[in-house]
Amino acid sequence: MREDAIAELRRGGRERAALRPAGPPVPVEDGTVDGVGIRRYEQRGPDTVVFAHGGGFVLGDLETHDAFARRIAEATGRTVVAVDYRRAPEHPFPAAFDDVLTVLDAVLKTRPDGRVALAGDSAGGFLAILAALARRGRVDGQLLVCPVAEVALPATSRSVAEKGAGFGLDGAQLREWIGWWAPGAAPDPLSEDLTGLPPALVVTCEHDPLRDGGDQYARRLREAGVPVVHRTEPGLEHNFAQSVHQSPACAEADARWLRDAAGILR
Repeated sequence: MREDAIAELRRGGRERAALRPAGPPVPVEDGTVDGVGIRRYEQRGPDTVVFAHGGGFVLGDLETHDAFARRIAEATGRTVVAVDYRRAPEHPFPAAFDDVLTVLDAVLKTRPDGRVALAGDSAGGFLAILAALARRGRVDGQLLVCPVAEVALPATSRSVAEKGAGFGLDGAQLREWIGWWAPGAAPDPLSEDLTGLPPALVVTCEHDPLRDGGDQYARRLREAGVPVVHRTEPGLEHNFAQSVHQSPACAEADARWLRDAAGILR
């Protein structure tokens, strides 16, 4: 895919986001942390959620996920720090992960009396998982929506085989983008020791090629003794949180996710 085509896809994503209803009126400030762009959604108290947006490691930005970040801040009562991480193909792995970790470390340092959780949807969910592994014992929650947990997207996965075409998220396209993002080998969270990770909220969707990977991650967490709230939303496609304005079912699923996120972080 040519650079101008990628730029057009990104522009289209921002334009679609501009047509969605705005999120809750949370105080917002843009800035940088050690050279990494961020958007801070301020709430009272020292507790924080570091958020990584989705977009297949290629698309997505602070604008496309602004309303969702606002909802997380309102629901949890925590300040949300959204990371404007570098994307593929211009910046392959580990650039995006390094950016998330840079922001997470800064938050951990500047708010030593507060609790810090990680959140992410889709590709951002994968980055949140990697950050939780890298800073095991220092974060208090993982809030995941339709996460990329099995980055290889194996053809042996039933959800990849059955839901990879015709259900919103194109599995072949995502596999290509993951190849741009991690032309070498990316870490595999499903092969890691998950003992000691923080409580997790993992919500997948019935008609999502990423479903089985997310379900497997939730199962592996439970086997490691990690508290998990996990469900597969019936009848929904990938990343319902971006479609709350179009679908009552997506809005209801989003509300459930936000309630559970608040519960885990109490």
